Amino acid sequence: MPQTRPADAARTTEAAGTTRDPRWASVVARDPDADGRFFYSVRTTGVYCRPSCGARTPRPENVRFHADAAQAELAGFRACRRCRPDLPPRAQRQAALVAQACRAIEQAGAVPDLETLARSGGLSGPYLHRVFKTVTGLTPRAYAEAWRARRLRDALPGAGTVTEAIYDAGYTTSSRFYATADQVLGMTPKRYRAGAPGAAIRFAIGQCALGAILVAASERGVCAILLGDDPDALLRELQDRFPRAALEGGDPAFDTLVAQAVGLVESPALGVDLPLDIRGTAFQQRVWQALRDIPPGTTTTYTALAQRLGVPRAVRAVAGACAANALAVVIPCHRVVRRDGGLAGYRWGIERKRALLAREAGRADADGADA
Repeated sequence: MPQTRPADAARTTEAAGTTRDPRWASVVARDPDADGRFFYSVRTTGVYCRPSCGARTPRPENVRFHADAAQAELAGFRACRRCRPDLPPRAQRQAALVAQACRAIEQAGAVPDLETLARSGGLSGPYLHRVFKTVTGLTPRAYAEAWRARRLRDALPGAGTVTEAIYDAGYTTSSRFYATADQVLGMTPKRYRAGAPGAAIRFAIGQCALGAILVAASERGVCAILLGDDPDALLRELQDRFPRAALEGGDPAFDTLVAQAVGLVESPALGVDLPLDIRGTAFQQRVWQALRDIPPGTTTTYTALAQRLGVPRAVRAVAGACAANALAVVIPCHRVVRRDGGLAGYRWGIERKRALLAREAGRADADGADA
């Protein structure tokens, strides 16, 4: 029977020790979430890497783990040229590039073209476009348009004339702005500048299984469905959301709309076809539409939703859009959960989120039994 050499036995022992370490699984999976938590070095190559490095997976007996880059270098290893562990994480570097581009957009008098914007940061146009959309969920042009619209909204109330405000905001022609005025302001510029006199929002407050419910509608459709414990707090939230509007208590004709909203809370899996007045940024509206595409009785994660929208690294932006949703249940942000399945991030409270999901799951079970 062949004898096991001491060197072979030592390598086997080292390999076993490495594979039992939970950090090894992150190296094998090239897990980007582990970047920054530790580094690993490879004895045979003399380099150290991030856990997400795309290099060939090393043999476990050749691997050592390090708390930080300085520790790896002190042990005599040099930085991998592929994953550059001696630099800030790639996501952090990209975020810094995008922040720089955002500042350039905000400081520009007019919307800069992509190539000009890229050159100011020493980048190529296609690379900046790809990274910008990955980080923010928007293209540079869409971000510039949203920033210009915000400047206009801020400038209109104190401007000498509407035309002055339009040009000061960076629009090159007034006709170009008027073509999108309704989308940007929700009304004509003159009406917005005057504080939206006559803009009416009808509302009613009632009770449902989840507590107090406020339903509000503009002339376009339902603009808010709010849940809470305190009816007065819901009314204050509506006033804060539409500070220039004239709020009017609901009339008998409005009761049908309220009943539909209450019915949707009671049985969220049934769905309801309400006319909606959805106001938000271009990215928020993309997220809200994706939320409405999630089937009742099912859930998704913020990460999966970002991937579905084609912006896998914009998870925080997706979560922010979910948090900005003011149409409870109709835009079902309650169907988005954490990666581990836990409940978090619901503006009307975790218990209400849990109750809505339970109602949908119960309805789905009942439908399956009936079938």
